[in-house]
Amino acid sequence: MPRKLTRLTPLAILGVAGVALTGCSSADATADAAGDAAEDSTITVYTSEPEEKMAALVDAFNAEHPEVTVEVFRAGTGDLTTRIATEQESGEGVQADILLAADAATFEGYAADDELLAYTPADVDAINPDVVDPEGFYTGTRIIPTVIAYNTTMIEEADAPASWAELTDAAYAEQIVMPNPDVSGAAAYNAAVWSLTPELGDAWMEALSENTPVIADSNGPVSQAVATGAQPVGVVVDYLVRELADQGSPIAVSYPEEGVPFVSQPAGIFANTDEEEASKLFVDFLVSEEGQKLAVEQSYLPVRSDVDTPEGAPSMDEITILNPALEDVQSSQDAAVETFRSLFL
Repeated sequence: MPRKLTRLTPLAILGVAGVALTGCSSADATADAAGDAAEDSTITVYTSEPEEKMAALVDAFNAEHPEVTVEVFRAGTGDLTTRIATEQESGEGVQADILLAADAATFEGYAADDELLAYTPADVDAINPDVVDPEGFYTGTRIIPTVIAYNTTMIEEADAPASWAELTDAAYAEQIVMPNPDVSGAAAYNAAVWSLTPELGDAWMEALSENTPVIADSNGPVSQAVATGAQPVGVVVDYLVRELADQGSPIAVSYPEEGVPFVSQPAGIFANTDEEEASKLFVDFLVSEEGQKLAVEQSYLPVRSDVDTPEGAPSMDEITILNPALEDVQSSQDAAVETFRSLFL
């Protein structure tokens, strides 16, 4: 059943130099100690975060911790997991300290394989508990719902699709664009959530496939296709719609009435890291008040209750989400993606 999201108290290599926490005195002391231990450290982050946003994030971190060098390898989540698997099979282990990508189900797999270090970030009580792993292996860093986007020069607001069910209407035949779950971690997660939602399920995906949606590699091309009018309707993460609208593109967002799936772009530290303290500092910064304000500046919804949502975005308690049990998502995701492939690709 849908429920409200509650508000509670590369490919590119960027060799850049690596944020102290703000908050209570004990957190400051912990951060100071970690900072001392992390002196002259280099960490590597594998991420699906857009390159420009990641560069800004690292710059903000380095403003507080210039002693930590952060190297970034950026790729889609599917490519990242393939790279990680190749490194594991080589016998040398994962060649990164931190993974910042996609959805919790991906991290659950790594945690089950003892690939992640247990670590609970400082100031965790300010973070929405829906995005915090109870066992401490990963923490969500932003709320990223998947929504319906539409081109405002082609579809009036009053006529915009208000539900996932509406997308199966024959009027939307060959009018829709969606991301490929083989490339996008969020899209793979969405496929599992849709399959587990009684009002939708495989029957909905089958009906949607009859409208022959265009399948783009990832969310970026989906948003661009809608903004340019190449396809008037898209299934896409909401922050891209906000960004394009702010830049003047004729694109708007509709939050489907059944609810929306979301990913939380978790961060986790690999268990074989040689830079544990520096890695902890980076994760702490991601979910700190300062780090979350930067996330909001980058059009994301925050994971903290003391940071406002982006201008024009709904408040956190106004968003109805589809949030099936994580273990169900994890166990069904491969089958759901295979169903998607058979229907759409």
